[in-house]
Amino acid sequence: MSLKFLVTCGHLQRHIGRYEDEIRSHGIDVWVPKLESQQFNAAEMAAMLPEADVAVAGDDDLSAPVLRAAMTGKLKGLVRWGIGTDNVDKPVATELGLPVYNTPGMFSNEVADLALGHILTLARHLQKMDRDVRAGLWTRYEGTSLHGRTLGVVGLGGIGREIVRRGVAFGMKVIGSDVVTVDPSLMASVGGVQKPFETVIEEADIIVLACNLTAENHHLINAEALARMKDGVMLVNVARGPIVDEVALTEALKSGKVGSAGLDVFEQEPLPADSPLRQFTGNTLFGTHSGSSTAEAIQRVNRMSVDIALTMLGIGTAKLSSFNRVA
Repeated sequence: MSLKFLVTCGHLQRHIGRYEDEIRSHGIDVWVPKLESQQFNAAEMAAMLPEADVAVAGDDDLSAPVLRAAMTGKLKGLVRWGIGTDNVDKPVATELGLPVYNTPGMFSNEVADLALGHILTLARHLQKMDRDVRAGLWTRYEGTSLHGRTLGVVGLGGIGREIVRRGVAFGMKVIGSDVVTVDPSLMASVGGVQKPFETVIEEADIIVLACNLTAENHHLINAEALARMKDGVMLVNVARGPIVDEVALTEALKSGKVGSAGLDVFEQEPLPADSPLRQFTGNTLFGTHSGSSTAEAIQRVNRMSVDIALTMLGIGTAKLSSFNRVA
């Protein structure tokens, strides 16, 4: 019986043609099920995973019941495409002895670029000018200068530090927070200073969220945190949607406490048609969870994901210890 390589991640599915011949040359079948929405649900994953020897997954449901179902078959390991692993029940994977790897550090620059794109667009009202010119208007909006402003970055991993570096290049004072202490020399190398979370949200004119989603930081940006921020603060989220309490954010946008918001991620994705956030059209900028979506970044992660999966099947010269195991 031949080995089966399951691909449920949309990014790799779109480009699987680049790798199919290589994978098949090792006698491995490539299984690419049709992806009808953004990700596969629990029932779909529970049905597919036991039939695969290895799988590359994206934001698909990898909760405890799915993983337990997966282990009733022949699955040898999982690759979680990208950085985030909040959809994976890692303790259960560890309990089951199911190896799970991800691909961190592959698109720090791309996500940081997107964060700065949100800041520039909102600060200079680029989206409103574009809209007005297309409507035959010639409106000149007074924007906000970035030079001299304080940028606060929540999460000082690879992405966060690249956001710091870009903020400094625009002449901003940059402070950041993280749940772990970052080497001061590392912070100095990008031009920022680490401070407590409370200090960052109180002092910053612009706040960018770039941290991992954990059980502890769910709704980190809630009504209490928003109340501590400066009036008219700009909030940008390129991390994960559930870090922000969208009900509280809606109220803060209504009151003007939050002057503008750039959101690439949401609590529920795609953003529901009835989301109250949709009422704000002039001071918000919405994305489609696309921080990593450049051709170059996607191919880097696709290549690494395939390499990890093949290595788990004992193919190639790479060692699993050279990749990042999360469970």
